[in-house]
Amino acid sequence: MRHGETDWNVGDRIQGNLDIELNAVGLKQAAAVGRRLATDSWDALYSSDLARARQTAECIGAATNHEVRLLPAFRERRYGLFEGLTRTQARERFPLEYAAVERRDSETVPPGDGESLSAHFARIAAALQTLADVHVGQRILVVTHGGVLDLVNRFVRRLPLDTRRDFLIPNTGINRVVRDVDGWRITEWGDVRHLADAGRDELM
Repeated sequence: MRHGETDWNVGDRIQGNLDIELNAVGLKQAAAVGRRLATDSWDALYSSDLARARQTAECIGAATNHEVRLLPAFRERRYGLFEGLTRTQARERFPLEYAAVERRDSETVPPGDGESLSAHFARIAAALQTLADVHVGQRILVVTHGGVLDLVNRFVRRLPLDTRRDFLIPNTGINRVVRDVDGWRITEWGDVRHLADAGRDELM
């Protein structure tokens, strides 16, 4: 699932690998999804180590009685010099570079130690496969980021990286992904029944 809301989500500001904490709404969302998940049994709880994901996972862990295992491999994409800017500012200051990111050019590397979309995809696909191998026959929870979930969906459905997204990624939306003898499949996506409001659909 995606982390709860941050003030930077509200302000349309690119977070990337910057360590932004949840806002008051995000904390309520995290508590709500924790209560929802506590009604099922789980074998492990993992999270990106960035604060917004970790705080969400800690709320879930308190409800499900699980220790949070931190996995830096599930961090958001590195956006380099775009991080900290609103998307409007990124378009104005880096028109060519940011236009390539917006059209989902898989090999474009954002200036300033950024990460290409293809490199991010390879990182997430490998991390997902590793977790599935470690937890065969088990049910686990993973708290991560919008950009990561975009790639998880494409990995499972075998969609090209450069196609327009046809699914939502709301804050604390529950996405159920299965790997079994027949391969990968999505059984549920973007479930926010635990929220009074569906949350924001943002990637960064």
